[in-house]
Amino acid sequence: MAETDQRDKSLADELPLDRLKDAGQELLEAVVSRAVGSVTGKVTGLTDRLTGVADNGGSGLTAALTGAKDLAEGKSPLKSALGAGVAGAKDKVKQAVGGGGSGGGGSSDAKVVNIIEEFDVGIPLRVAYNQWTTFEDFPSFTRKVEKVEQESDEKISWRAQIFFSHRDWESTIIEQVPDERIVWKSTGAKGYVDGAVTFHELAPTMTRILLVLEYYPQGFFEKTANLWRAQGRRVRSDFKHIKRHMMTRTILDQDEAEGWRGEIRDEEVVKTHEEALDEEEKADQDEETDEDFEDEDETEDETDEEDEEEDEEERVPAQASRSK
Repeated sequence: MAETDQRDKSLADELPLDRLKDAGQELLEAVVSRAVGSVTGKVTGLTDRLTGVADNGGSGLTAALTGAKDLAEGKSPLKSALGAGVAGAKDKVKQAVGGGGSGGGGSSDAKVVNIIEEFDVGIPLRVAYNQWTTFEDFPSFTRKVEKVEQESDEKISWRAQIFFSHRDWESTIIEQVPDERIVWKSTGAKGYVDGAVTFHELAPTMTRILLVLEYYPQGFFEKTANLWRAQGRRVRSDFKHIKRHMMTRTILDQDEAEGWRGEIRDEEVVKTHEEALDEEEKADQDEETDEDFEDEDETEDETDEEDEEEDEEERVPAQASRSK
């Protein structure tokens, strides 16, 4: 037994225990240092993120504090998470519509909504243009346009339904060229629409209408709807109603769509509707006169040819009798 203890002691003396202890201590210090550094970095990063969130309106911070408060009051983690999510969503909607966060500083300017639509309709170019320019008829075949008043040739007042409220705006026609284009700008307290519509003849009885709009939402409902591009869907829907009206009503009574045939340049009427009609009537008369002259010339040419043929027939027998 004594010999065994002596051998174990001598073996322990031969092993580098001191170096193993030093290496183990260094390893432990390295692990602790790394763990502390990682925690410090996470805390620093979290601090930076919270600072950034607070500077940008605080929606994330509000959500976090809401969830922490609910947990402290003894609510379940699921309810706390839902409450935090609702708080964050509310702040995001406020920021999106220009209200900013709880710390303020949100931008009040909303982004413009660009809307581009086109359709082909099976009626002549002139008829399609005339139907479009009967603005006061729009409420009868669109869904959300409630009232249109033509205050003057270049000024038009609109009233439409937006969600559960009603909006009014005024449009000023910048340029209007019959059978070609209409360009306008608008003003309104709760949003307005600038845009242009052009008309293109594809065939004698086929016309393409191209509509380009710039929508500037101003009110809470408008800006909230802007998140889901509701305005674009609304325009597409009304555009289809216009096409339906043209293909089911206008196509049957094409002469009834008189429209406005005047011309506007730089927001000023340079040719009234009556002047344009007078010019068109005069042009039609001149064209008819030219056609009459052409018919008379053709008749005279035919008469001259007939006279020449008769003279030729008379000369032939005379020559034959003289030769005998």
